[in-house]
Amino acid sequence: MDVGFIGLGGMGRAMARRLLAAGHSVRVWNRSPAPVAELVADGATAAGTLAGAFGAQVVVSMLADDRVVESLLLDEELLAEAQAATHVNMATVSPALARRAAELHARHGIGYVAAPVLGRTDVAAAGNLNVLAAGPAAELDRVAPLFEAMGRRTWPLGEDPAAANVAKISANFLLVSAIEAFSEAAALAEASGLDPAALLAVLTDSLFPGPVYAGYGGMITRQSFEPAGFRLALGLKDVNLALAAGSDAEVPLPLASLLRDSLLQAIAHGHGEQDLAAISTTSRTRAGI
Repeated sequence: MDVGFIGLGGMGRAMARRLLAAGHSVRVWNRSPAPVAELVADGATAAGTLAGAFGAQVVVSMLADDRVVESLLLDEELLAEAQAATHVNMATVSPALARRAAELHARHGIGYVAAPVLGRTDVAAAGNLNVLAAGPAAELDRVAPLFEAMGRRTWPLGEDPAAANVAKISANFLLVSAIEAFSEAAALAEASGLDPAALLAVLTDSLFPGPVYAGYGGMITRQSFEPAGFRLALGLKDVNLALAAGSDAEVPLPLASLLRDSLLQAIAHGHGEQDLAAISTTSRTRAGI
């Protein structure tokens, strides 16, 4: 398939490489040139412009947030001239933006699919992402081979693209909640004379097996937050998305408000570019550790 790929951050680069490895033709665009050169060396071609990327059969975008997606891609002129049949937005954005994007793309005869993913950069590099996909059934069928190249499983969530973004925001809200919970438990253990690593070993081999506590918990017990697989500042973005979605749906999320403040405190202390596990520094500061 001829694919235009927009957004070559850590996740985007890994995902574009998976498409190349699967035999797809990939033309790439990024605001900064270095990642483009890196992917060209791997076999991609440079799109040159956004219009060039939208000249492909299908466009995949992996951008940072609502603001960037809106400013770059929700452009009447760009979409009016696009040759692409489908745009797959794999960014974590608000349900409100998904609805606006779907309407705008439909006016220009372009299919719109929301497909945010679960997984960090190492998971993306291995092709083991979980893809949360929503959009018209025909569009999902069209792009299924791309999802198969990038992920281990695709979860179809209906025809409304916003549903995929609701699922991703909910998942990230739960993820940050789990990290905050272990951060507080680890601070209690340390302040009480118990090695937090011993507590983590008990929990991950009994009540809470799985990658969240094992992975993030390990970073917390070591207080080691670099390199960042998922930046703490992006965690704040996702919690704010959850709060906004809750407000729109009239669903109170009191825990999300607590998480927002913990993340803001960590950012105020210089941890915004470190891994999300650095939220644990807030619990340690509160405990005087």
